Parts: sequence; C-alpha cells; structure tokens
Amino acid sequence: MSTYKSGFVALIGRTNVGKSTLMNRLIGQKIAITSNKPQTTRTRIRTILTTDEGQAIFLDTPGIHKAKTKLGEYMVNTAERTVAESDLILWLIEPSDYIGTGDMHIAEILGRKTEHETDSAETTVGNIPKVLVINKMDTISREKLAELINRYKDLCDFDEIVPISALKGENEDVLKKIIFKLLPEGPMYYDEDELTDQPERQIVAELIREKALRYLDDEIPHGIAVAIEKMKPRTSRRQSDTPFYDIEASIVCERDSHKGIIIGKQGAMIKKIGTAARLEAEALLGCRINISLFVKVKKDWRDSSFLLKNYGFTEDAD
Repeated sequence: MSTYKSGFVALIGRTNVGKSTLMNRLIGQKIAITSNKPQTTRTRIRTILTTDEGQAIFLDTPGIHKAKTKLGEYMVNTAERTVAESDLILWLIEPSDYIGTGDMHIAEILGRKTEHETDSAETTVGNIPKVLVINKMDTISREKLAELINRYKDLCDFDEIVPISALKGENEDVLKKIIFKLLPEGPMYYDEDELTDQPERQIVAELIREKALRYLDDEIPHGIAVAIEKMKPRTSRRQSDTPFYDIEASIVCERDSHKGIIIGKQGAMIKKIGTAARLEAEALLGCRINISLFVKVKKDWRDSSFLLKNYGFTEDAD
C-alpha cells in the first residue's frame, strides 16, 4: 500500500510573480483573487488539493517587498512567518536579466533560523524542502531559461527546479508530482471535497476588491479595503429554492477625491464593480446574491493599528 503524503506548502516570492494564479491552477478552481497590480494578496490564503497520493495544503502569501506602511509590514511578516511553519516551500520567480535585492532577501529568509533560535538543524528554514518554480516559461527561449536556472541554482539548496506556466498550465503535472514526492507522510487534514477554509464573507470581500483592482485607476487600489458589514440569507418558503444572500459591503479608501472615482459618474463605477463581483461570487458559492456597496473614507487607514485590526489584518487572522 502506497504511503499517504500531506503537509503545508508555502508559495512565496516577490509581488506580482503569479503565486495566486499558480495556486488556483493547482487546485483547479479560482479561490485567490488575481490582478496585474502588485501586492494584490494581503493575507495568507489556504487552499487544499486532495489526490490519491495525498493532501497538499497551499498557503498563498503576500509578495515580499519593502514595506512602507503598517499594512505592508503585516503583509511581509505574514509571508515570512508562513515560510517557517510550512513543510515545503515553493519559491516562485519570473524571467529577469538579474537577481534583484528582493530575491536576495528571499534567499536570506530561506536560510534563516526560526524565531526559536538554537543550534539544532531542525529549527532552520533551510532544513525545509525547497523548490524553485520559474513561472512564465512560455515567454522565454530555452537558452534564456537555462541561463536563468544557472543564475539562481546556487542561491539556495533547492531540491528541485521546475519551469512552468501558471497561466497556461505547462508542467503543472510535473510540479504536482514533485510536491507529493517532497511532502512528508501524514494524515488527511481536511475532507477530500474541501477546497479552502476561507469563510464565505472573506471570499466575497476579496472578489469585490479584485474587481476594484481591475477597474480603478492605478493609484487607488493600494489604498482600498473591503469590509463586509452584513451577509444574511433570505428566508425561503420552499426548501428547493436556491439560497439567496443579501450582502452589504463597504469599500474603504483613504482620500475624499478617491471616493468620487470609486462611485463614478451617476454611480456607474461602483455598480460595475458590484455587478462583476456578484456574478463571480454566485458562480463560486452556488447561490444567488444581492450586493449593496457603499464607500467610506478612512484617512491613512493602512497606518492605523486600530483600523487594520478592524479590517482583519491581525497576526492570528489567517
């Protein structure tokens, strides 16, 4: 009888290298929001892949970057803490002509001891199996890919180096085989039909934020948060009726000038955001939804410990 493998797999890397896209691809369904804007992922998102070989629990982390706000510090701390708590690390990079300071910092993290500093090798992040995942392999030649592998291979003691295309699924099966090869023996932590432990309120909030990221000007998205104020099911006379939820959510921004842009002329922008989020949330959650969106201005909320906690950015929130 084959050995059952299970464990926690951290996806780390700089901002906007495709970590959420890869995680969605590996589990076969969109759970984490994606965007072409950096720092889209703000908290640790947990998803589950269950196969006959085992169960991999993926931990999608915020991109590691130079923090400029308390929110940024929270995001970087979340990513670094996740690394130390994992059974396997997937370091995702994309093609570049040089190794930047961000990747050098990640290489340093991967060789660092945990907060329980001892001389034991068992306490080092460097002792956790690591895979270098080169994303967007479809955008470069074989010669460039070989150069990239040669440039990164000595930064860490990698167990494997795998080129992939998270968007197109190239080498997806190869990466899955490597994941289950490197995971330790273990139990099934979640029911086999579970895909995520994210609560529905958080999923809906993130979908609203994703649509705002897509439709709003570049300078606005970093300064917004989404808070679900109410999420209540409507009572139905028949058990056979599709569940229906009424949701009230606030898009929080930092400036009065941003509020008008988010609302748009005669409410066109906020309606566009709400409609797109509703359609995707209904498909994902298998229910009907009515979303009412409001806009609030909270100046400098990204540097307010009180407001960050209110919006779920706490050390134990993920």
